[in-house]
Amino acid sequence: MSGLKNTDANIYDHGKITDPKNGKTYSFNAKLSPDGKTLSGRGYIGISALGRSQTWVRAN
Repeated sequence: MSGLKNTDANIYDHGKITDPKNGKTYSFNAKLSPDGKTLSGRGYIGISALGRSQTWVRAN
């Protein structure tokens, strides 16, 4: 994950993410939860509607 820019409270756009399984790079947007414990991201090619979402939970 790289290049994310904070565009609004806890919303990040214009990033890139690489799929470790195939090495392909995708556009990436993310939203951090208000408590900072989860990050929901969406990787896509072209438009966000044609992508895949994933949520990460911060380890203690």
